[in-house]
Amino acid sequence: MAETMAALSGLFSLGLLLATLRMATPLIFGAIGCMFSERSGVMNIGAEGMMLMGAFAAALTSLFTGNPWLGVLAAAIAGGFMGTLHAIMSIHFRADQVVSGAAINIMAVGVPALVLQRLWGNPGRSPLVPSLPEITIPGLKEVPVLGALLGTHNPLVYLALLLVPLAHIVLFKTRFGLHVRVVGEHPRAADTVGINVFAIRYVCVILSGVLAGLGGAYLSLGQLSLFVQQMTAGRGFIGMAAMIFGKWTPLGAFLACLLFGFADGLQMTAQAIGIPIPKNFLLMIPYVLTMVALAGFIGRAMPPAAIGKPYRKE
Repeated sequence: MAETMAALSGLFSLGLLLATLRMATPLIFGAIGCMFSERSGVMNIGAEGMMLMGAFAAALTSLFTGNPWLGVLAAAIAGGFMGTLHAIMSIHFRADQVVSGAAINIMAVGVPALVLQRLWGNPGRSPLVPSLPEITIPGLKEVPVLGALLGTHNPLVYLALLLVPLAHIVLFKTRFGLHVRVVGEHPRAADTVGINVFAIRYVCVILSGVLAGLGGAYLSLGQLSLFVQQMTAGRGFIGMAAMIFGKWTPLGAFLACLLFGFADGLQMTAQAIGIPIPKNFLLMIPYVLTMVALAGFIGRAMPPAAIGKPYRKE
C-alpha cells in the first residue's frame, strides 16, 4: 500500500505536464485544421489519413535527404495533397463528405504499407530517420517552472502553440475569417454578396490537410524518428473530437487537446513509474475520455449550419 501511494504521489509532476504538452501537439494541429474545414461547411473525417500520410512523407523525405526540415515541408505538401483530393470530391463532385473522408483514411493506410514493402520488404515500419532537433528559447529557460515547462522543445511544439492565437486572429479578426464563417453558416447568402464559396472551401480544406500533415511530421520526426504503420493511432479522430468539444473555436479546441493530451500523458507516465494498474486499462484512458466527451457534449454543441451540405451554385 505504501509503495502504491508513493508511486501515485510521483505521478503528478512536471514530467506529466511535459508529457501532456507533447502528446497534445499533434492533436492541436489536427483540431485547428479540422476547425477551418468545418467552419467553411466541409466535414473532414479524413484528418486521420492526412496526418498519417504527413508522417509517412516526413519520414521518407528525411531519410532520403538527411534533412528533417525538408521532411516537415514534405509532410505539409502530402497533407495538402490529401486535403485537395477531399476538396475535389466533396466540393467539386459534391460527394458525401463522410464517404470521401473514409476513402482518404483507407488510402492512407494502404499506400505507406505498399511503399515500405517495396523499399525495405517490411510493411510495418521504416528505418530510423534524422529527426528534428530540440531548441531552447533564450531567456525563457531560466524562468522558474515556466522555463522547465516551455524552455526546450521540438520546434513543432512551439509552432502548435503559436497556431492557436494565430487561428483565432484569422478566424475572428480578419475579412477572410468572416468569409469562412459566413460560408459555413449560409453559403447562399455569402454567394449573393459576392463571396466565392467554392474558393473559400477549397482553401480551408487544403489548409486542414496541411496542418494535419504537420501533426503527422511531429509524430515521425519529433517523437519516434521513424515511421510505423498506423502510428497516428486515432489522433486525427481525437483532434476532431477536441474541435467539437471546443465548440469549433481555436481556444476551446486547444484546451480540449490539452485535456486529451493529459489523458495520454497520464497513461504513459503511469506505465513509466510502474503504477500497478494493468497496461491495457491505462492505454484505454484517452479513448474512453474521447467517447465520454463526445457523448456528453456533441448533442449540445452547435456546429456550423451548412456543415456536410454540398453547395450548388444556381
